[in-house]
Amino acid sequence: MPIATVNPANGETLKTYEAMDEEELERRLQLAEATFRTYRTTTFAERARLLNRAADLLDEDQREIGRVMTTEMGKPVKQARAEAAKCARAMRWYAEHAAELLADEEPAAADVKDSGGARALVRYRPLGPVLAVMPWNFPLWQVVRFAAPALMAGNVGLLKHASNVPQTALYLEDLFHRAGFTEGCFQTLLVGSGAIDDILRDERVKAATLTGSEPAGRAVASTAGEMIKKTVLELGGSDPYVVMPSADVDRAARTAVTARVQNNGQSCIAAKRFIVHTDVYDAFTERFVAGMAALKVGDPLAEETEVGPLASEQGRSDLEELVDDARRGGAAVLCGGERPDGPGWYYPPTVLAGITRQMRIHREEAFGPVATLYRAADLDEAVLIANDSPFGLSSNVWTQDEAEVDRFVRDLEAGGVYVNGMTASHPGFPFGGVKRSGYGRELSGHGIREFCNITTVWHGA
Repeated sequence: MPIATVNPANGETLKTYEAMDEEELERRLQLAEATFRTYRTTTFAERARLLNRAADLLDEDQREIGRVMTTEMGKPVKQARAEAAKCARAMRWYAEHAAELLADEEPAAADVKDSGGARALVRYRPLGPVLAVMPWNFPLWQVVRFAAPALMAGNVGLLKHASNVPQTALYLEDLFHRAGFTEGCFQTLLVGSGAIDDILRDERVKAATLTGSEPAGRAVASTAGEMIKKTVLELGGSDPYVVMPSADVDRAARTAVTARVQNNGQSCIAAKRFIVHTDVYDAFTERFVAGMAALKVGDPLAEETEVGPLASEQGRSDLEELVDDARRGGAAVLCGGERPDGPGWYYPPTVLAGITRQMRIHREEAFGPVATLYRAADLDEAVLIANDSPFGLSSNVWTQDEAEVDRFVRDLEAGGVYVNGMTASHPGFPFGGVKRSGYGRELSGHGIREFCNITTVWHGA
């Protein structure tokens, strides 16, 4: 895949970039290793000063970088600006909280005495250069939620971004440099996916994090396992959205529309499978379908647009195949389902009902504005349908019954359970999944400690 900006609204190639040659890649790996030796000794206060400066610059650049993201991958420009603002807030959160999250810990005095020691502590130390393999769908946020905690922990970052967002990738490198981080603290590697294996095998690279597809996760995990290197993987999702009879159906339906089509439906944590109790199925479906059909689809640079084009022609083709397979299997298309005429990789908000286990869309992730509806007879069947997926990233539950909440929290196979609201990531909460959605956690204290050497320091009596 070429490293290029191709506008998904019209298919026009705007900029192309040559991949770095081996000499330049080697220079950057050397620089990362050398920089880490000194950067690891900086104080939390100094790191926080630099990260807060990066946040200020990002706020200043919000409109400009918002247009760049929209031009590269098609998200509505209002959502792009909101993504930039969210990144700045996350930077400030880690600048404020990292010292506390990574403070030395003292084991229980009784355990120290029992070990025969006089004193002991647990210290969090950085690992070194960390490779981040990042996707195009949230081209700023996915990177910042790695970079902010990694830099605050004393690590340095090497970014291999998706090949269709090179301008955003280069912007991130420039942002951290303008903020005052030395050149080797954060570097963008303009290379193709074929270079990832060799980079990960390099002894100077100590760990890796990947957000992306299941095949990409398997490849990185396989190499990292062979090299015995730590990885964090955030892969696909097909999140359930369960609506029970006690729910506020109007609010649940309105929120469901946003939960499905945020980022043009290209979000791992977007709700994709809507599992509705039979008592409220008809009422929810009527409101949900009407909301999906009423969405404004169009130019992503227009302020009024709610759904823009998919990021690539291949992505649209993949989505169409899932819808066509479901249609052939007997699914009902309640709205959408047909590619529009004209330029760009647009696909309309679509709702499918009558889904069966034999349909591909039941077990595969639909990465675009396509929702599937399921009718559940009771709570037991709702849980069964929700868990009948290879993925387990997050989940959404709508109910006013606390006993039902407890049951869903206990039984849903997911990294998050959001009650009476839609899934959203926040730096204060751990983020990640189970099953084929990956392993490890990003964000919060759990995320910043993923790439730390958790060191026991023991002193004899």
